[in-house]
Amino acid sequence: MTTFNLPDLGEGLPEAEIVDWHVKVGDRVQLDQPMVSVETAKAVVEVPSPYSGVIKALHANAGDIVATGQPLVDFEVEGNGGKAPAAKSAPQPKVDPKRADDSGTVVGNMPTSNEELVENVVAGGTRGARTERVRAAPAVRALAKKLGVDLELLRGSGRGGLITVDDVMSSEKSARPAPTAPANRAPTTRPSSTAPATGEAQPLRGLRRGMAHTMAVSRDSVASCTLFDDADLHAWIRKSDYTVRMLRALAAGAQAEPGLNAHFDGEAATRKTFARVDIAVAVDTAEGLIVPVVRNAGGKSADELRNELRALKEAAAARTVAPEDLRDFTIMLSNFGTIAGRYATPLVVPPAVAILGAGVLRHDVVAVMGGIEAHLRMPLSLTFDHRCVTGGEAARFLAAVIRDLELVD
Repeated sequence: MTTFNLPDLGEGLPEAEIVDWHVKVGDRVQLDQPMVSVETAKAVVEVPSPYSGVIKALHANAGDIVATGQPLVDFEVEGNGGKAPAAKSAPQPKVDPKRADDSGTVVGNMPTSNEELVENVVAGGTRGARTERVRAAPAVRALAKKLGVDLELLRGSGRGGLITVDDVMSSEKSARPAPTAPANRAPTTRPSSTAPATGEAQPLRGLRRGMAHTMAVSRDSVASCTLFDDADLHAWIRKSDYTVRMLRALAAGAQAEPGLNAHFDGEAATRKTFARVDIAVAVDTAEGLIVPVVRNAGGKSADELRNELRALKEAAAARTVAPEDLRDFTIMLSNFGTIAGRYATPLVVPPAVAILGAGVLRHDVVAVMGGIEAHLRMPLSLTFDHRCVTGGEAARFLAAVIRDLELVD
């Protein structure tokens, strides 16, 4: 008998909620077969089976919250005398959990163990003919299968040639179209988190529980400072595509001050800046915020950004955003002004160091040469991590954003 514990699902979350089981006791499953849907801080994702064998016990029911590392499924593993396959024939070096090379998680980029499955124990021996096995964690195999990436063609960047999530994503990114919600699968439905007032305490679940954790991490680890200013949109001819213009302006700000398009490691006191601008865009849903990522915002046309943004919003509303579209952002955007509010103090989510908030547009009275005019203006709120970003850098970044927004559209 082999027990599979709930793996680290990323986002730094210590737990996950069981949404739906796809297997039951007595079922025979194959390696990488989806077993269970679980709720993370951002999306509903599937946990694949790490073995081929028979399900002997399920340790949680739909709706239960399971801590990371706690028992999830008992298997009777096929092959190898019913024992779980060994991770390696040679001893493993001790891995620092904060520096592990294998980012093979189901979602997110938090490190996990370097466990891999030996090819020749798969039921039927269909993968046992290889002289050299492909080395990858189960979740990495599942991601590669979903994206159509052939692991045999990849060179692993992890320890001993281990293939990681980043290896799979790097292979697939160049050919990946703008993400869309899967057409052949209905979105996973969840009860609304906005419960009627009953006078009773209601436990936070799903997105809201994840938000509580993420915001607590931000509060405890970021030295937040916010700058406020306004962009004058009077020169705009077409009053549309505000979010697309914001994406472009953020890329312009990052070009002027790369220090805000960065990650900061507070424990190691190191900052890593990025040439490419990957923007996490907060999308409001009935169950809470989902934050998909628009990739390479500075290298795409307005039409490309518009189409990608539309697809991500549709996927967010349907709760079908792919895990890889929620990770590795370099800067953040909150367009709260589509609802209400002029200024705010949006919170930075580590390891990013900056988030720009855009408030509701209004016509303000502006003094001009010889009189006054009514100009359409966009309120802006830039929060940055003052541990690694200076006030001057933040001000220059915001000035570059405003210059780009004030150009004729």
